[in-house]
Amino acid sequence: MFSYYLQLGMRSLRRNPVLTALMVMAIGFGVAASMTTYSVFRATSRDPIPQKSAVLYNVQVDNWGPENTEKGEPPPALSYKDATALLRAHKAERQTVTYPIGISVIPDDPSRLPVREGAYATGADFFPMFDVPFIQGQAWTLDDDERHASVAVISKTLNDKLFDGGQSVGKQINIDGHLFRISGVIQDWAPQPLFFDVPNTSGFNDGASVYVPFNRAVDLKLPNSGNNNCVADPGEGWDNYLRSECIWLSLWAELPTRAAAESYRQYIAGYGAEQQRAGRFRWAPNGRVRDVMDWLSVQNVVPPESQVSLVVSLGFLVICLVNTVGLLLAKFMRRAPEIGVRRALGASRLHIYAQFLIEAGTIGVAGGVLGLILTGLGVLGVGLVFPEPIARLATLDPMLVLLTLVVSIAASIIAAFYPTWRAAQVQPAWQLKSN
Repeated sequence: MFSYYLQLGMRSLRRNPVLTALMVMAIGFGVAASMTTYSVFRATSRDPIPQKSAVLYNVQVDNWGPENTEKGEPPPALSYKDATALLRAHKAERQTVTYPIGISVIPDDPSRLPVREGAYATGADFFPMFDVPFIQGQAWTLDDDERHASVAVISKTLNDKLFDGGQSVGKQINIDGHLFRISGVIQDWAPQPLFFDVPNTSGFNDGASVYVPFNRAVDLKLPNSGNNNCVADPGEGWDNYLRSECIWLSLWAELPTRAAAESYRQYIAGYGAEQQRAGRFRWAPNGRVRDVMDWLSVQNVVPPESQVSLVVSLGFLVICLVNTVGLLLAKFMRRAPEIGVRRALGASRLHIYAQFLIEAGTIGVAGGVLGLILTGLGVLGVGLVFPEPIARLATLDPMLVLLTLVVSIAASIIAAFYPTWRAAQVQPAWQLKSN
């Protein structure tokens, strides 16, 4: 019966090509608008590390006080004093501090110019905490952190540039005139959103090509290339900067259980109280320990324009569906005599429902194909509305293709329910008598 009803539906659609085209366009444009904006929303709101996001926690400590913060929210980063104190306490299973550094990599070949590369100063725990994938060697060790060792991890792209993709573990890399031994090479890695460095990237960035130990970076006075936020002038010199209340470091802790997370929250509250008793803080302890998704939500990583555009596009889809309902109603009711004859020959209302819903489904398939084409064009044009780092995340992958077709077919069938119900109410006797 399905193939028979499908043939009837196709014949009916060919009978009224203009009306059919209008319905296909309404479905196609409505679905394309919603799927294009959804592709951006999906990319910006995804879980960047789903296998561990529930056990990774960002740490905040309010060292500025309520007069310098908004709505009781602590600053988004830590001062050097707070970050190093929490690291020394080592209350978490794993913990790491990070800050971005602007460096130049100097090739061994004197004929080649230095190359500016994105880099982070961090700790040995960074790599196992965030499941960073290695293709050569491994991360440096906690002992290397303690010894302030000159070691580095580089990306595959940088390894290709400097060593033609060959084995580079154990070799040296010249960073701003300082030699570092390469301990490992990682795949090009930049989870989106870039959850571990939201204060400096707003969540979207190409990642880094070089990682060096935090302690060694501080020894070499490698400056922070990200945000430097201070409530007072720190004074001249690196040492004054380290002693100041300027915030520039992100601290992450791995806490495998809820009990561990709650214990760590209590420790952060106790740390704030200790600083208050010491006279450094003149306000009540105010700290936060948030997992990845809570952190991204509080930092408003999802661009407001993507949320607004998604709502607007869904509203446009609803308008398109309302128009489709009207067109289907006109199309189906025009066939009232045909329906009356079929009912008189024994077709039940269930048969009428099946016939017209299958016909609506064929409109949905055609609208889905048009929607896919328009969605592809929309994804290509996302850069006209959103910043480039966000626009390039929107892709027409197999999942979005499937979702576009499913939404198109489902929308057309939903739009057909009322017109089909009206068609099924046609009384055969009235139609036979009037004709």
